Amino acid sequence: MENVSKIRQCIKVATQGFIGREQLAELIILAAIAKEHLLVIGAPGTAKSAVVRRIAKTMNGQYFEYLLGRFTEPSELFGTVDLKKLREGKVETDTSGMLPEAEIVFLDEVFLGSTAILNTLLGILNERQFRRGHTKITCPLKICIAASNSLPDDDGLAAFADRFLLHLFVEPVADNFIEDMLAGGWQAEYAEIDSSLSLDELAELSEQVKNVNLDKIFSPFADAIRLLRQNGISLSDRRVVKTLKLIAAAALVNGRLEAEKQDLWPLFYVLPTIDTQQRGQEILKDVFTLSNNSQLFYATESAAQQPNARLERLIELATHCVNNDAQQIESVLREIDANYSVDTIPEQLKQLRTQLIDLIAQNV
Repeated sequence: MENVSKIRQCIKVATQGFIGREQLAELIILAAIAKEHLLVIGAPGTAKSAVVRRIAKTMNGQYFEYLLGRFTEPSELFGTVDLKKLREGKVETDTSGMLPEAEIVFLDEVFLGSTAILNTLLGILNERQFRRGHTKITCPLKICIAASNSLPDDDGLAAFADRFLLHLFVEPVADNFIEDMLAGGWQAEYAEIDSSLSLDELAELSEQVKNVNLDKIFSPFADAIRLLRQNGISLSDRRVVKTLKLIAAAALVNGRLEAEKQDLWPLFYVLPTIDTQQRGQEILKDVFTLSNNSQLFYATESAAQQPNARLERLIELATHCVNNDAQQIESVLREIDANYSVDTIPEQLKQLRTQLIDLIAQNV
């Protein structure tokens, strides 16, 4: 699976200079491979759209972005009526350069869209079909990322939000990372974006999802759903079944065609509200103990909050310190020692820890 090796580079390019947004980029990749969609909830100015644009550029994808308002017309998203065809008695839409022809879509303030807009979007999201008048086209959409400041209270809008399988809640950068945010933001302003993972390569991974063997996870996954229900958290049958696609994609990205218990972590992001995610994380603590992913480790760690989920990130950080950045050695060592004892530390990380200690000794 050669394309898997390019995922990490794509994420690095997309998030260069953006502090704490690796999780967003990783979930975009996961959702696109599973052919599902992502809803991002968070305050304005948290680099949501910037990361999405970067992802689109690294993949050379046909990109469409729009900020919706209460007075947004359907034609602003889907295209205007073709006047030439209208004179011939046909109501057809000119979709050139509009949402129906995009491969990656970002819709900000999505819940401000009118009923006409949201109903049309449902057809595109669910079936990849655009229908309007005599116009009916198959959309090349790989993923739609929608954003809003908050989840809607309206039942109709909540039902629309439910069509986005993954829900991510983002916060502004924490106070202790403000200096890093300033330096990174300045760097990001002038960074060049190179293609590292094409949409064709991503499509090849998507085609392999159906080949992933799920036999090993049916039982533990069913137990996890029962555990959530016993604690008052219910998911619709549709969301439960669709989660299998995310688990299969997680296994695939981890280099396997057989899903295992360590791939159950996407269930966290299927929980629809920040409250159910926080409660679910505690309820599923034992279920997520083995969670690990070699490519999507920020998203895995945020879901599981377990030492095993931190392993790949710590390996990458330690390797970076050994090769490039001696300034972070002490902080990386502290994090390694906070998560692992002498008896539990994996061999690869143990060797890197020894190298870090040797570098400190050389600089004394």
